[in-house]
Amino acid sequence: MLPRKRKKSAAAETRDWLELPSEVTASILSRLGAIEILNSAQSVCSQWRNICKDPSMWRSIDMRNLGERDKDYVHEKMCIHAVDRSCGHLLDINIEYFGTDELLFYISERSVHLKRLRLFSCYEISDEGLSEAASKFPFLEELEISICPISKHAVETIGQSCPLLKSFKYNLQRCKGYVCDDEALAIAQTMPELRYLQLLGNGLTNGGLQAILDGCPHLEHLDLRQCFSVRLVGNLERRCVGSIKNLRHPSDPPPDYVLGAEDLDFWDIPSC
Repeated sequence: MLPRKRKKSAAAETRDWLELPSEVTASILSRLGAIEILNSAQSVCSQWRNICKDPSMWRSIDMRNLGERDKDYVHEKMCIHAVDRSCGHLLDINIEYFGTDELLFYISERSVHLKRLRLFSCYEISDEGLSEAASKFPFLEELEISICPISKHAVETIGQSCPLLKSFKYNLQRCKGYVCDDEALAIAQTMPELRYLQLLGNGLTNGGLQAILDGCPHLEHLDLRQCFSVRLVGNLERRCVGSIKNLRHPSDPPPDYVLGAEDLDFWDIPSC
C-alpha cells in the first residue's frame, strides 16, 4: 500500500508576500494608480513604504479616479506629492477630473523629460496654462486632451513647443453640432511629425481634413469618429484609404469612454 501524502498545513500554504524580491513587489505595486498607492498600499508595511518612496516607482503617475470633483484639492495635493517623489524622472502622467494651471506649471517645472501627458475632463486648465506648460516639455511625444476647454491657440503652441510629438488625441472639445476648422489647421501647420491623430467629435470639415493630410505626411492612424461635418467621398476618401493604415470613419461606433452625467450633459454626447 502506498503511503498517504500528508496534507500541507495552512501555514505552509500561506505565502509571505514580504519574501518576494523587491523588484517583483515594485512591479505589482506599479499596477496600482497613484491615489491607491498613496492612500493605502504604502501603509501596509515598512518594506512597501520604502519601495513606494523609490523615485523609479514614479516615472509613470496615474491619477485616475472616479470623477469625484469634490476632492479636487485633495487629488491635486496628492499629485504634487507624487511628482516630488519622481525626483525629476517623470516620463508619463495621467490626470483625470481635476487639475489647474498651477498644477500643470508645477509639473512642468520639475519634469523636463516628460514624454506622455493625458488630461481627461480637466475643466480648470486653460489655454494659457497648457501653453505655458507645453513650452517646457520639449521631449513630449504623446498628448491626449479630452473634454477640456482648450482651443486652437493652445494647440498651436503645443505644436510649436513639442517638435517630437508623434501622437495627439484631441477629443470632445466642443458642444455637438459646431463646425470649425481652426484646430485642424493648427494641427496641420505645427505638427508635421504626427503618426497618430484622434479627433473624436471634432467639427472639422473636408477642408480641415485635407490640410491635415497635407501638413502631416507621416500620419498612419486617423480617428474621425463622430466628426459628422466630414464627408469621406471621392478623391478625399481615396487619399485617406491609400495613405492611412488605420482609418476610423465618422460613422464608426463611438468610443468606449465611461463618462459622467456632467460630461454627457455639457458636451451633448449620447450615452451608449
